[in-house]
Amino acid sequence: MRLGVDFGGTKIEAALLDSQGEIVARERVPNPGDYRAAVAAVADLARRIEANAGAPPLPLGLAMPGSLSPLTGLVRNANSVWLNGKPFLEDLKAALSRPVRAENDANCFALSEATDGAAAGACVVFGVILGTGCGGGVIVDGKLITGASAIGGEWGHTPLPWARADEVPVRDWCGRWSCLEQWISGTGFRRWAGMGARDADKLAQAGDANAIALLDLLADRIARGLAVMMNILDPDVIVLGGGVSNIESLYPSIQGKLIAHVFSDFVAAKVVKNTHGDSSGVRGAAWLWREGEA
Repeated sequence: MRLGVDFGGTKIEAALLDSQGEIVARERVPNPGDYRAAVAAVADLARRIEANAGAPPLPLGLAMPGSLSPLTGLVRNANSVWLNGKPFLEDLKAALSRPVRAENDANCFALSEATDGAAAGACVVFGVILGTGCGGGVIVDGKLITGASAIGGEWGHTPLPWARADEVPVRDWCGRWSCLEQWISGTGFRRWAGMGARDADKLAQAGDANAIALLDLLADRIARGLAVMMNILDPDVIVLGGGVSNIESLYPSIQGKLIAHVFSDFVAAKVVKNTHGDSSGVRGAAWLWREGEA
């Protein structure tokens, strides 16, 4: 079996996967929002789910906000800012007395969907989370590509491309200006649209012209952002996750708008919805350990 933990902003979820990738046990607890308490909560949850399932202590895979700096080993870029600057990985290893691997939650999402989800079998996969924030992960031949600085796929903190005159730059929580997160995440959509994406979807389905126009603009902004990634990476499949990914009308709209922005005469990449939903984070964390590794 494999053990994964998804360390979210409000909850911590643990799951055990069998050899076929099926979840055989799972449990969630609230995230205490305090560093020391959070380390203890992850350790306690991991031990409890193993004990309840009759499993031995297993190597732990962790999906987390932000990433670990290859330079210092400390957490950086987490929107749960109280994690930043902390030796989260080393403290978890000490608390559990076992091997632990930790990766950005968007990387784990991408790994899950590329392993046995919506992009299974694809050579190059770009996994995208459009939720409270905006993240991404790159998978090539089934392997997670984090890059030399461990920032591979972090497209949410690149600026909105081909900005229009009415797309006035706005400062992101990271300190940079006009990050994609401010324009295409669920939080970003609410900022500029004045309503949540789910509400806009309901109104659009009822024929509301304003909501239809807002979702069309969202699709255009997502397409512009994805076009830059396509020009660099040229993925076979782009998988969307997070709350915004549940808006079905976005998929044909984004797919159709890409050709106006990519440096190509056709678009081979398919933009698809995730298979595993909010389980992808914890599943991808578990997949950080492959059979026979420890």
